[in-house]
Amino acid sequence: MRGGAIAYEDLEALVTHQLACGINGLVPVGTTGESPTLTHEEHIEVIRATVKAASGTVPVYAGTGSNSTDEAVELTRAADRAGADGFLVVAPYYNKPSQEGLYQHFSKVAECTEKPIILYSIPSRCGVEISVDVAARLYESYPQVCCMKAAEGSCDKVTNYVRKLGPEYGVMSGDDALTLPFMAAGANGVISVASNLIVGPLVEMVRSANANDFSAARETFLFYYPLFKALFLEPNPVPIKYALKQAGIISCEEVRLPLSPITVETMHQLDAVLHQLKVTHAA
Repeated sequence: MRGGAIAYEDLEALVTHQLACGINGLVPVGTTGESPTLTHEEHIEVIRATVKAASGTVPVYAGTGSNSTDEAVELTRAADRAGADGFLVVAPYYNKPSQEGLYQHFSKVAECTEKPIILYSIPSRCGVEISVDVAARLYESYPQVCCMKAAEGSCDKVTNYVRKLGPEYGVMSGDDALTLPFMAAGANGVISVASNLIVGPLVEMVRSANANDFSAARETFLFYYPLFKALFLEPNPVPIKYALKQAGIISCEEVRLPLSPITVETMHQLDAVLHQLKVTHAA
């Protein structure tokens, strides 16, 4: 953001940084992308700009969730036309549907596309979580609903996803600070906040864990753990935008209301962590 508008030059610079450091995929207009504050037109334009900047080098999974089923379907269709390779669809928020309501909601989204869909369960923001049974029903009825971004804070839940849904179903951590415990339980990787900044080390950490080299993965995880925690000293994405600005990757850390600028106290704490870990543009 710059001057209240989307800073597309910064978006392109961020994508370029991700690709240069070996990221496996991109997720525009997720929560870290401030999707709740964007207009529909901005939402789709950010997806289109990300697809263009990625140039087919990695898959682009666009956030298209909503608490309105019709709106989620509309966003998914528009993102499909904008070139997205798949979709990240968060559980409906505020209206707190039943598990049957969730099944029907995601079914409608799945019926409008054959591209892969990642479900996103984050009860701390949505007030409702997606049950393992609903995920299993959707996977059976719509094979393209084939992955879960698990941000429920529960290794038990991740274990149940893995046990019930089988080895072909993807489970991604939605919390950097829980990625390694989740992967030890069978998750495949992470849709990350911290990897906006430190791409290479987290790519290597996930690769090591998937190769059952948990000793190497643990070394990286423990080293960067202070950063994972510091990035949530204030609401996401306020701290990560500040860190990206400090690293010279983007030119402005502005956020849109109701998010507010980073406080001086958090700034000092985050600066100390970035200095301690020697985080630079090259990460």
